[in-house]
Amino acid sequence: MSASMKDIKDRIKSVEGTMQITKAMELVSSSKLRKAKERAERARPFFNILYETISELSAEMQDKDSIYTAADPSKKPLFIVIAGDRGLAGGYNSNVFKLADPEIEKRNGMVIAIGKKSVEHYERVNCQIVGRYSGIAEDLDSIVVSEISEKANNLFRRGKIGSVHLVFTQFVTPLTQIATEMRILPLELHVEKRDPKKIEPMVLYEPSAEAVFNSIIPQYIAGMVYGGIVESYASEQGARRTAMESATNNARDMIDSLSLSYNRARQSAITQELTEIVAGANAAS
Repeated sequence: MSASMKDIKDRIKSVEGTMQITKAMELVSSSKLRKAKERAERARPFFNILYETISELSAEMQDKDSIYTAADPSKKPLFIVIAGDRGLAGGYNSNVFKLADPEIEKRNGMVIAIGKKSVEHYERVNCQIVGRYSGIAEDLDSIVVSEISEKANNLFRRGKIGSVHLVFTQFVTPLTQIATEMRILPLELHVEKRDPKKIEPMVLYEPSAEAVFNSIIPQYIAGMVYGGIVESYASEQGARRTAMESATNNARDMIDSLSLSYNRARQSAITQELTEIVAGANAAS
């Protein structure tokens, strides 16, 4: 076997080995994606109700003062940045950082980094990290989520920060994920224009709307963080499955191309041998 044919055969074996790995990762991501989608779908109704409750309460707070509705742009913002624990997920992690980094740098923001890649990234760029959480997304614990939300809430209540922002990836489909930034605190007051002709049931808050509003804020923050992690984890698995599927297809195409090159080289070698045999026979005669 010629050196070129041996090289081609070695490359085919190497690519086949890589394809086995990418195919296995694709199957694992598909399994994790199904579970992540189910978890996100179960969680969404709760967060929708929580958001509606906050919206209704904020409408009641129009004439009241609350630290949770007072914006102070002179203070540093806090960014809760959610990325993955692993790579090989296409542009999933980099898209989050492209969205978050300019604002963090411009406003000298603090960071709570969620996900190994987020922790590594913000340690590398040397920004002020006030929380590090790796490996929590797959088996998400409500205690850890409460710890994150309490940290953000305490910083805001003590006046150490002026706003809290959540940077996560919204899961749309396995092929589509959208890096998203949203402000959690301070809350925007929802001013509703009500039709006086419509009779609406009155909601009575005990002991007061303000007390209920302030007491539900920690749950609201925890709910938003939980939702962001759940959405991001599903997005990570979708992005990784897509990336591994693409890598598997590319490997298969490369094997086909290398096999064609190998067959051509083999055919050329056989033709060369036949030519030499015929030439030798003619010379002998």
